[in-house]
Amino acid sequence: MLTPKYPPQDTPSPPATTAPESSAVAPTAPAPMAPASSRPTIQLTPGSALALAAGGGAVVLVVGAVLVSLLLAVAITGVSVAVVAIVLRLLVKDLQKGR
Repeated sequence: MLTPKYPPQDTPSPPATTAPESSAVAPTAPAPMAPASSRPTIQLTPGSALALAAGGGAVVLVVGAVLVSLLLAVAITGVSVAVVAIVLRLLVKDLQKGR
C-alpha cells in the first residue's frame, strides 16, 4: 500500500544494421562531444555589474539598519524593565517598613 510505484524504464531500441559488414575497414567512431548546456549563459556588462553591486550594497545596508534597530529596541526594553524592577523593589521595601 505504501510502496512507491516507479514508472517503467525506457528501453533503448536495438540499433539498425543497414551497412554491410566488412572486415577490411573498421568504422571509426566519432569523437565524443561535450553535452550542450540547456541553461542560458548570463553575460554581465560593466553597467549591469555596477547595478548588481549597488543593489547588493543597498540590501546589506537595509538589513543592517533593521538589525541595529531591533538591537536598539531590545536594549531600550531591557533598560526600562530594569528601571521598573528597581522602582518596584523600592516600593516593596517601603511597604515592609510600614511607612
